[in-house]
Amino acid sequence: MKNKNVEVQDWGLIDYKAAWDKQEAIFANTIAIKTEIRNRQTQPVSADDTADLTPNYLIFCEHPHVYTLGKSGKPENLLLDELGLQRKHATFYPINRGGDITYHGPGQLVSYPILDLDNFFTDIHLYLRQLEEAVILTLADYGLNAGRYEGYTGVWFDADNEHARKICAMGVRCSRWVTMHGLALNVNTNLDYFGNIVPCGIDDKAVTSLKKELGREVDMKEVQQKLQLHIAGLFNMDIH
Repeated sequence: MKNKNVEVQDWGLIDYKAAWDKQEAIFANTIAIKTEIRNRQTQPVSADDTADLTPNYLIFCEHPHVYTLGKSGKPENLLLDELGLQRKHATFYPINRGGDITYHGPGQLVSYPILDLDNFFTDIHLYLRQLEEAVILTLADYGLNAGRYEGYTGVWFDADNEHARKICAMGVRCSRWVTMHGLALNVNTNLDYFGNIVPCGIDDKAVTSLKKELGREVDMKEVQQKLQLHIAGLFNMDIH
């Protein structure tokens, strides 16, 4: 039996390390539940046996200024030393997701799906493509035509020409088909902070935001609701 129920949590503006710790706790608990279920099962699960279901979470938040470096990243892609970080009121964390370096800050919508993919589909590449598609559909709601850049994760504009610019970065961790980390969509983000890194290890492409593309501030909660709706639809989730 698969559990399509997903609990949505809004953590608001939260320190990156505090959010990471909360993610890790939920992630570890989900894996522990999954392990316990597998150890307990000796016969097929009955249709009404809700005790043998793993939970799913869809988390939204913003972070104060922070740079994070994924497992495949290069520390030299951070162009600030400790003093430079202090001057920018920013922090830095090497973390356990995939990908290179990125920036998080106010005005950027971050989503952390902590899902047991056994409840949906066990294909990490499809998982990433579906998250990208949810962002692409969200941007289409604002009349913007975004897409993918072959060979890279995330969501881009004009990926096929010299005006290529990235609006959404992605980096995930998956263990026993349970996911954590996720995506960061630039809504009203201060893009100057990207000038202090080589974003995602790509030094010849620009970064953009919904505000920059539309020429106006955008309501963060409105974007969150649209993104939540598209993620739920693509994954066939029952949101609560």
